[in-house]
Amino acid sequence: MRLARGVAWTRGLVGLALAGVVVGLAACGAEPDETAAPLPPPPPDATLVTDPEPPMRRALPEAVIATRDTLLETANARSLRRLGRFADSQEAFLSNLGNDEHYDHWYLMRATGFDVLRELETLFEEPYGVKQVGSETWFIWPDLAALEGDALVLERLSFRDRARLKALVGDVGIDAIAAGEPYPGIRTAIAEDGGWRYFLHENGLKAEDEEDDGNG
Repeated sequence: MRLARGVAWTRGLVGLALAGVVVGLAACGAEPDETAAPLPPPPPDATLVTDPEPPMRRALPEAVIATRDTLLETANARSLRRLGRFADSQEAFLSNLGNDEHYDHWYLMRATGFDVLRELETLFEEPYGVKQVGSETWFIWPDLAALEGDALVLERLSFRDRARLKALVGDVGIDAIAAGEPYPGIRTAIAEDGGWRYFLHENGLKAEDEEDDGNG
């Protein structure tokens, strides 16, 4: 009797052990849970969704800063005559393509609703570009006006600069650039020596014309 109970007890332990092994093997071979949340996709390349950092610009020389500040003070004083006198004192300065006197031209523009002084202030709020014109280095506002040829077409610009260009020159200006014309918007330039070279709102001034005007 005792022997039979011992055999039964031993068989029970073996059965429990085998059941544990079977359960363990089943767990190891279980199918993965298809309802588990998928892993998030990797973040996109930052260069595909953001504009590149703008290149470092050459610092403004002190002479350029002095002229810019003089122009800003004049614009802030709302004195068109004072601006005309300063333009007259500048060698080879260009305010229009018709050889009109600077003050007379700006006075007529103001009469048509063009706020000459405010437009000049606004230009200096834009970033500037640097351009070599003949033997001179010019600092040009806005920076997009310093670009030439294919460098100015929309496809060559960042998304940020495309938006800026459209805001500055409008759809008509964009079409003019696409047709091969130079920057058609309002622009101004100061040479490295502090000379005020131009303040223009007209189109038609190409690089070779700028070089001739800059050399007197």
